Amino acid sequence: MVTLLETDAVLKRGLAALAKSDPVMARLAAEGATPQLRKRPPGFEGLAWIVVGQQVSTASATAIWGRLRAILEPATPRRFLALSDEELRAAGLSAGKVRTLRAVATDITEGRLPLDDLHNLPADEAHNLLTRVKGIGPWTADVYLLFCLGHPDAFPSGDLAVQEAARLAYGLEQRPDAKALNALAESWRPWRGVAAKVLWAYYRMVKAREGAPA
Repeated sequence: MVTLLETDAVLKRGLAALAKSDPVMARLAAEGATPQLRKRPPGFEGLAWIVVGQQVSTASATAIWGRLRAILEPATPRRFLALSDEELRAAGLSAGKVRTLRAVATDITEGRLPLDDLHNLPADEAHNLLTRVKGIGPWTADVYLLFCLGHPDAFPSGDLAVQEAARLAYGLEQRPDAKALNALAESWRPWRGVAAKVLWAYYRMVKAREGAPA
């Protein structure tokens, strides 16, 4: 069983383990890059929200989600599959997002994606199950595992803010790509998710010092 990031006590355990094993993580935490618990609803609704928000502004995502949620009641895979493409496009979903969410809903209802059981699996195994769904990429899978399930070892190595924070924190010459960042993150197991949260917090700190929006 995986101990999820559902309480401050678990988060503090993760931060202490990272600080003990990695002096850079210890320094970032000491400088104030301490993350807060943030969690969105798990299940189909949470994954759908992440897909809806991709490649659009926060304001647009909120508006589209509001229109979709108004016709998606209850917010279940079967209800989504009952909606027509015309209804979904009218809510603001692109054709690609309609296809992705139909694939997600179909795989859940047909038993290929055990979404309700992913929290009990190792992060890599849960990640692989999610990315088998057509349209679900590595970033979407890892963000769902971290922010909807609270998986402590989910690690969105493709996130640009996490990559840039790692470059700054570790004094790297260039921003690491996903492969390089995954290699760096090996030493953070089983708390890679907490490390990602620290790096996000550090990124926001840097941007705040620069006077730029995070």
